[in-house]
Amino acid sequence: MTMLRIVNTMLDYDFMRNAFAAAGVAAVVSGLVGYFLVLRGQTFAGHALGHIGFAGATGAILLGLAPVWGLVGFTVAAGIGMGVMGERVSGRDVAIGVVLSLALGFGLLFLHYYTAFAAQATSLLFGNVLAVDRSMIATLIALGLITLAALAAIMRPLIFASLQPELAEAKGVPLRFVSTAFLAIVALAVSESAQIVGILLVFSLMVGPPATAQRLVTGFWSGITLSAGIALAEAWLGITIAYHTDWPVSFCIALLSALGYFVTRLPFETMIVRNTSPRV
Repeated sequence: MTMLRIVNTMLDYDFMRNAFAAAGVAAVVSGLVGYFLVLRGQTFAGHALGHIGFAGATGAILLGLAPVWGLVGFTVAAGIGMGVMGERVSGRDVAIGVVLSLALGFGLLFLHYYTAFAAQATSLLFGNVLAVDRSMIATLIALGLITLAALAAIMRPLIFASLQPELAEAKGVPLRFVSTAFLAIVALAVSESAQIVGILLVFSLMVGPPATAQRLVTGFWSGITLSAGIALAEAWLGITIAYHTDWPVSFCIALLSALGYFVTRLPFETMIVRNTSPRV
């Protein structure tokens, strides 16, 4: 009864109901897309997309547009660009790092000319799920459906290319197209996750839960399902902790994400089945 009363108290407020709904959508999408991101070893590219999106979001603010559309536009364009580069992206962490730093610099430049939106910049960087309204929830649901539909459309070749890229190429799978389409999908997921935990903490939902799931189970479908479930649990539990402690929501989610992953790194290998090549 006590737990039920706690939940009912939180849900008495519109902003809390909106926060749970928005976080739920973003967490599930991030958990599903992030599973492939971790599996393919492209987590740094995903982080770079978040920084690039910051420039787009602040540029949109400067033009009087909703920041989410600038975020989506820049990240999708950057994701497609990375995909077109194909395998040349691999091993170019320095180049990607320079690009994302430049993008963050452009974001700060745009804010320099429109300092009245400094509060919005803080929300972009660190997230503010408690400020999400119903129109934003509708936008997140639409983006989520598009993201998951696109992921489902390339699912089979993506799994093949992720687990056995050489064999996939020999069988005629268009690896560059799959890579480009996937990074565009990642860009959409990053845009959603950034609305909840912010651009700087986008790893919290897109990397932590998938990495944890891949250390706990060996099956592909069980892993991807567990990844989405962990992301959802961390998002909702993070909001609950923030409600009762007055800590930032993004910090709570990031803390839970880190704890979940590091617990699986503790030396009790007999209790944890490590996943190096998921079974489909």
